[in-house]
Amino acid sequence: MRRRYIAVKIVGDHEFEEGDFYDAVWASILRLFGEYGASQAGLLLVDYDRVAKQAILRCSREALDLVKASTVAITAIRNAKATVHIVSVSGTLRALRKKVRNPKSTC
Repeated sequence: MRRRYIAVKIVGDHEFEEGDFYDAVWASILRLFGEYGASQAGLLLVDYDRVAKQAILRCSREALDLVKASTVAITAIRNAKATVHIVSVSGTLRALRKKVRNPKSTC
């Protein structure tokens, strides 16, 4: 299975636990695309920084658009207002981390 990695930034007043963020993404996928769409995603939370409010998600390449749409559709995490912005997408974790560290580079 080919995978894609998505770096996201969480905007909100609270610090959320890793599980709370993952549950919010999963619930958004289920709400928008149902169980079949969720089964195609192959979703995994690779990295989560609670203080910096950043995360890296892994999904299948075929479900990339589904996961991106579901992620930006999040309006609350654990009943607290929050939005999620996609920072970058890459085919490898190494390249994604390089892009996130150096956001001025154009790829």
